[in-house]
Amino acid sequence: MIYDELKDSNNKSIEHYEVALRKIRAGKASPAMLQGVMVEYYGSPTPLNQVANVNTMDARTINVQPFEKSILDDLMKAIINANLGFAPQSNGESVLINVPALTEERRKELAKKAKAEAENAKVATRNNRKDAMDMVKSLKDDGLSEDMQKDAESEIQNLTNSFAARIDTMLADKEKDIMTI
Repeated sequence: MIYDELKDSNNKSIEHYEVALRKIRAGKASPAMLQGVMVEYYGSPTPLNQVANVNTMDARTINVQPFEKSILDDLMKAIINANLGFAPQSNGESVLINVPALTEERRKELAKKAKAEAENAKVATRNNRKDAMDMVKSLKDDGLSEDMQKDAESEIQNLTNSFAARIDTMLADKEKDIMTI
């Protein structure tokens, strides 16, 4: 039971980390770059992907095709206000975003950001481990044998190590992606 809760919590940490990594661009255009952009749509903030089709035309261009042409200006304003470093251009029917090539300095900055996100994910898994260890200690107070406690703590540590290794692998893949020109 403790192991299942630990696995669930750590899987949620990994999922959160995956979302954070998708937001870090690696020089190639991707619709995920615009995830989180909110458009003012009839007075309420609405996610961009609910008011427009977002796709890539090529490795450097994102095309945002609104469902209603009347919100074209609102789309452009939302993309600019999202501070993603893009300069959207309108062709009257859609918004085109040219994704600039990354400089070496910017690549290092993005790699550093990916490392920070990895550390956040690892902190979350360590917090989950602490919670699981506390649960084991409380079970010891309720009569759990010392051998079973040691086995449980060992299993919890092994699970935590496996999740940390997954995070490291994901980070290495993302860094490779970022640093590849």
